Amino acid sequence: MLMDKHTYQTGLIGNCAFLAHVNINTNIDWLCWPQMDSTFVFGGMLDKKKGGEFSILPEGEYNSRQYYLENTNILVTEITSANGKYRITDFAPRFYQYERYFKPLMLIRKITPLEGNPRVRVKCEPVCDYGGRKLKAQRGSNHIEFLGCDEHIRLTTNIPVSYLFEEEFFVVNEEKYLLLSYGQPLEAPLNSTAERFLRETTVYWRTWIKHSNIANFYQPAVIRSALALKIHQYEDTGAIIAASTTSLPESPGSGRNWDYRYCWLRDTYYVITALNHIGHFEEMEKYFSYVADISFSGDYRYQPLYGITGKKNLVEQILPHLDGYQGNQPVRVGNQAYEHIQNDIYGQVLISMLPLYTDHRFVFSERKDSAWWIEYLLRKIERTIDEKDAGIWEFRNFANIHCYSNLFQWAGCSAAEKMARIIGNNDLAAQAVALKNRAAAHIESCYDPIRKVYTNATGSLYLDASTLQLIMMNYLDPASDKAKDHLAALEKELKTPNGLFYRYLHSDDFGKPKTTFLVCAFWYVEALACVGRVDDAVKEFEKLMQYSNHLMLFSEDVDETNGSQWGNFPQAYSHVGLMNAAYRIAMKLDTPIFK
Repeated sequence: MLMDKHTYQTGLIGNCAFLAHVNINTNIDWLCWPQMDSTFVFGGMLDKKKGGEFSILPEGEYNSRQYYLENTNILVTEITSANGKYRITDFAPRFYQYERYFKPLMLIRKITPLEGNPRVRVKCEPVCDYGGRKLKAQRGSNHIEFLGCDEHIRLTTNIPVSYLFEEEFFVVNEEKYLLLSYGQPLEAPLNSTAERFLRETTVYWRTWIKHSNIANFYQPAVIRSALALKIHQYEDTGAIIAASTTSLPESPGSGRNWDYRYCWLRDTYYVITALNHIGHFEEMEKYFSYVADISFSGDYRYQPLYGITGKKNLVEQILPHLDGYQGNQPVRVGNQAYEHIQNDIYGQVLISMLPLYTDHRFVFSERKDSAWWIEYLLRKIERTIDEKDAGIWEFRNFANIHCYSNLFQWAGCSAAEKMARIIGNNDLAAQAVALKNRAAAHIESCYDPIRKVYTNATGSLYLDASTLQLIMMNYLDPASDKAKDHLAALEKELKTPNGLFYRYLHSDDFGKPKTTFLVCAFWYVEALACVGRVDDAVKEFEKLMQYSNHLMLFSEDVDETNGSQWGNFPQAYSHVGLMNAAYRIAMKLDTPIFK
């Protein structure tokens, strides 16, 4: 008998300065301040007792419904109880004013009565040091000050402070506001200010979507994914994090609980591609500026991941005092993968530069550092091209000459060749071609002519979903028999009947994987479209839509036996995979608006 399907019961809000999870039960289950990788202020997702609480609940039993305001990152939760019905609107203010974006460390909750006389109780108990420190609540006339973190946290409200301080039930018979701020408190009229912030934030998100290029194919899903990706960018530096959470297990009891609140350079190409598809160049340029800042540190090699401010030492620690998500330990902060060797990333950075030179909406003629950049990255590839590494999946205890790593070195050198020719530097172009040929030789050493498939590494028999990229990156001609045979071999071994895809099936440092990796399924969809199997691509894409939660948000991993969501959530790169797969299909279909 199959277990019940597990889906994450939260929605995500944010403003490119912070992210918060709102549970369908009204609680703020996750919120890190002052940065996305800081300690949580609310962490009930990982420990219901030590994680604090910020809930707005009625007396007795209730039903709950949750949805986004259309084309925004503003979340609505409607609660119906015996006494009545009310709506909670949660958002992080974001809009343009004074020639810059206003994105304060401020969470606003608006309570609106809808039916009857709902009685509610508000609990607001923030914590610090990952639940290791409770905060002292200090009562004010119209606010509560929480002392104990590096900065004061203030809850400003038009609800009688006595009701909050003593956690008493009260009747909601008019609109109420709860404004939680970190550091600088609100010094303005609450009601009118909250309403203005809500109105302007709504306009901001809807305008952002209107200015996005999104085809008709599964447009609502792509819109939601684009909105989710956008708020995973830490605008202050341009970094884009993999997920807002840490230690949500890849599968129950697996111990595969990782901190994903960092920026992985291995995902640069996919993120840049998704942003390029929807026409958001400002985010691309900010992200590239972040990579440039890292590059100018002058280190011999790139790390696989960095902190959102470029921090290098992301020392992994276990927090034994926290129960973990549904009792899954350990809870980790930091990520030991920063120490790994991962050689695809130099190619990733080179490919991310290519649109700056091939897309004339960017003014590359004014760039004075083009030759320096190209040569700098080619030198990094030259030093590492023959080296074993941990690969895309960051194996902790063994290294190989990985097909995927050399594919991105090959693709990076191809991009470098194009850029060198555009700027008229023939010496750099020749250097890129020579390195491209060396990378291709390593890729070909992974080919198994008997099975007609590329394996994951030189001398290995194992297959790996990452080699689907041989087709999407045009290393293999998508129209060739070699591409089609390679795809057929991968789908025979790694694909599940319900459309999911395993990264690999061999044992790693933690045994055999028990869940599929969702972005790989979207890569498979792209590969199907590339080789001309467009009908199959559409069918497989449609199968994947069932693996979202109630808000069309996707996790990192999915259990093939029952469709359960696992891993950190929502996973930015699952949404990137969806966006890129939908774009690939849309371009193949070229569906007219009027049939």
